[in-house]
Amino acid sequence: MNSRIPEVDQNLCVGCGFCAEAAPNTFALDREKLALVLNPGGDPEEAVARAIAECPVAAISWQE
Repeated sequence: MNSRIPEVDQNLCVGCGFCAEAAPNTFALDREKLALVLNPGGDPEEAVARAIAECPVAAISWQE
């Protein structure tokens, strides 16, 4: 299980879906096509870190 928990700021999210591609067991898009955390420990921390780093609007961060 990850020691840190990812969180999504849906006010910033533009719904590109990259996070759900990079870490599909952690992130999903809701009915409004905005990212949400489906399962915080669903993917290896490296996959979640990639989703965070590549989010075009910095809508995902670690909750320590």
